[in-house]
Amino acid sequence: MSIKRRDFFKLAAIASTALLPLDIRASEAESSPDIGDSYGVLVDTIVCVGCRKCEAACNQVNNLPHQEKSAFEDKSVLKIHRRPTEAAYTVVNSFRDPAVPGALYFMKIQCMHCVDPACASACIVGALRKSKQGPVTYDSWKCMGCRYCMVACPFQIPAYEFDNAYTPQVRKCSFCYKRITEEGKRPACVENCPNEALTFDTRRNLIELAHGRIMQSPGKYFDHVYGEHEVGGTSWMYLAGTDFVNSELPKLNTKPIPEYTEAIQHGVFKSFVPPLALYGLLAMAMHSLKKDDGKGGHHEQS
Repeated sequence: MSIKRRDFFKLAAIASTALLPLDIRASEAESSPDIGDSYGVLVDTIVCVGCRKCEAACNQVNNLPHQEKSAFEDKSVLKIHRRPTEAAYTVVNSFRDPAVPGALYFMKIQCMHCVDPACASACIVGALRKSKQGPVTYDSWKCMGCRYCMVACPFQIPAYEFDNAYTPQVRKCSFCYKRITEEGKRPACVENCPNEALTFDTRRNLIELAHGRIMQSPGKYFDHVYGEHEVGGTSWMYLAGTDFVNSELPKLNTKPIPEYTEAIQHGVFKSFVPPLALYGLLAMAMHSLKKDDGKGGHHEQS
């Protein structure tokens, strides 16, 4: 079976990206502006009431599978643990403080848009990239469906459209990239939060705001801003009234994941993988062109 011309160029782009030395790609990331000036969101779980309006807004803005408004008013789902999927980029879950019987907190979960994202580091074709504004963006055209990003993410966020047999994509929160960079708006979930549990600002301002709230109400907040330092920092950060080990956010150290993974990748790319990838690509192209020549007058159909 021959490959179409446009697929050949896509494969060529994939191969050329994979063959690009990792130290070059790293230098490009290092040249980005001060991450403190990039956008972020502070999630205050003390203020969140679990209304799920953020879920409804996300569903509408991203044209996700339609659900009636009443579906998001159903609070019974808060009794079960849910995770973001290819059809729901954000979900709200509940958790308890063991030290305060009966106390119930709510936490919105979505892509954390890490400062140094493991998913982007694991993506060998550059389909996932960290933008200077803060969001980790996704280019479905570049994606080849390897799903390395799903394995690399320490928060287990990226989801895959396994039910889409022809054009499956990796799905996750986009941080409303176009809204915040082109339209000057806040993310849809932030705009629709009635209790202002979500605050959109630069990462630097949010960190200052978070520590200010902790200082003003030391008995109300646990003295830790989750996401300030975890895995090198995240664009979405959290405040809570209890240790985050009681929530679903994983306990992570401060070292970015790519610092671990890229050391391994350097070893692989210095050996035999890139040449084999290139030779395999050339072999596929030659085989395809040979078949096309044999058929005579064969043209691509679009």
